[in-house]
Amino acid sequence: MPALPSWLIEPLWDQFAALLPARETFVCTHPWGCHRRRIADRVVFDKLIQVLRFGCSYEGIADSTCSATTLRARRDEWINLGVFAALARIARDSYDRIVGLMLDDIAVDGCITKAPGGGEVAGPSPVDRRKQGMKRSVLVEGYGIPMGRVLAGAQRHDSPLLAPTLDLLDGLGPLPEEITVHLDAGYDSGKTRDALTERGLSGQIAHKGEKAPIQASQRWHVERTNAWHNAFNRLQRCYERRERVINAFFDLADAIITVRSLIRQAWTTYRWDTRPARRP
Repeated sequence: MPALPSWLIEPLWDQFAALLPARETFVCTHPWGCHRRRIADRVVFDKLIQVLRFGCSYEGIADSTCSATTLRARRDEWINLGVFAALARIARDSYDRIVGLMLDDIAVDGCITKAPGGGEVAGPSPVDRRKQGMKRSVLVEGYGIPMGRVLAGAQRHDSPLLAPTLDLLDGLGPLPEEITVHLDAGYDSGKTRDALTERGLSGQIAHKGEKAPIQASQRWHVERTNAWHNAFNRLQRCYERRERVINAFFDLADAIITVRSLIRQAWTTYRWDTRPARRP
């Protein structure tokens, strides 16, 4: 079973391959000819997509075409080159150029997931009998396209993570003059309003003790994005221990979500050779 349909994986791979450095053609210099060829980047990329989508271990996805050691080594090599972050950034830029990012309405929310292996951004979860968990504070634009995230232990409250999450806006280029931040009742405090005022942002915050249907505001977009992230089993139950590796998988998931949303919204307007027969 493929991890992703061909109409989604092919454009991702084309852009990913363009970000990789060029390599010389393999020439075996060993007198006995026993040097192994480098495993093709496409094979490793497909394996990492399967790890992200299905949540399996590296040993579980390894086979005769690619070992678990190669998966980890190539993953770290690409992280050091900044390929995953660049892929997510290019996907957002393409979406902004074709559809347009709705940066005048943004939303922030936290989400707790399991982290059985612990790690740098894991902590005791208050909703899972203090088992190890991870919290992500996600920033999305008006449609729900992920713009970035801040990772922390599951014991951290949402409100202290708001400021570093909003600081991610500084790396997004030109911004609208007026930006409204949609937040749930967990952010209803004076510190939150001060953080918004310091950054020149206005906030629409649900009040504690008052029923506020999520459909009545723009907050449901970030909840949907959290559901999109949790559809990737590697993120829903995270066994990675290093923050940079977790961020790399999030960048890869963000690129998939963005390209899928772009294809979905462009399907009724544009025609291209690999356009899916049905709207995604």
